[in-house]
Amino acid sequence: MKEPSMTQAVTNSTQIYKVLLAGGSAGLAVDVTLFPLDTIKTRIQSEAGFIKSGAFKGLYSGLLSVMLGSVPSAAVFFLTYEATKERLRSDLPARGACQAVTHMVAAACGDVTSCLIRVPVEIVKQRTQTLSASSSWSTFLQTYQAEGFLGFYRGYFSTIAREIPFCVIQLPLWEFLKLKCSERSGQPPTALQSSVCAGVAGGLSGALTTPLDVVKTRIMLAQAGTEEATGSMVSVLHSLFREKGLTSLFAGLVPRVWLMALGGAIFLGAYDKTKEFIPDTFL
Repeated sequence: MKEPSMTQAVTNSTQIYKVLLAGGSAGLAVDVTLFPLDTIKTRIQSEAGFIKSGAFKGLYSGLLSVMLGSVPSAAVFFLTYEATKERLRSDLPARGACQAVTHMVAAACGDVTSCLIRVPVEIVKQRTQTLSASSSWSTFLQTYQAEGFLGFYRGYFSTIAREIPFCVIQLPLWEFLKLKCSERSGQPPTALQSSVCAGVAGGLSGALTTPLDVVKTRIMLAQAGTEEATGSMVSVLHSLFREKGLTSLFAGLVPRVWLMALGGAIFLGAYDKTKEFIPDTFL
């Protein structure tokens, strides 16, 4: 049975704009809606700890940076994901293991490209969330003055190392669950079904990749020149385990699982639903 999907080839300009608009809208919706939960998760994972990082104070600190970055980041992710998926489908059978590999590779490619935008946004957002600065703009200036342009890409590879495992679990699982829903009903999945499938996939993926998220957060928040700031993911992971035990690697597990489950439901569900409202003759 051919996989039901609302997505079409992104080889013409109309489809490209549909993916960009739907992806950007989905990114903005999830980041703004779940921002307070993301702030709580970041503060729990920070070296200073939840209380010293601000506790429940200023839960929307850093929102401006996210609003500016979420739209282009999500748009680039979905454009790359859809284009890569369509290209691989033309070369590989659209079934079984080949289908899963197609979704995994497409998700990985989407993350590598979108992180070029997302990582600087994450740097500014997380440092503002932990109250190291009063606003996104002051965080931006402090980072640039202290570390220059490359300071905005500290943690790029640790972010990629977190995002790729997350997405190669989440996206194929989301596509698989949608396929099963379609096979059962005999029709393409509804937006609600797509959201539920995305929530299940996101929560599971978030739980499994929490240690990588903790390490990424520590590297991004570390003071310039410190061991954590200059160390590799492996060294930071080993240091955390040695000093604070296994539980430190799962700091923020509960808010992260909720964040990824709700985020996945909103992000992927909104993407599918928004594409329904953008007609082929939109542009």
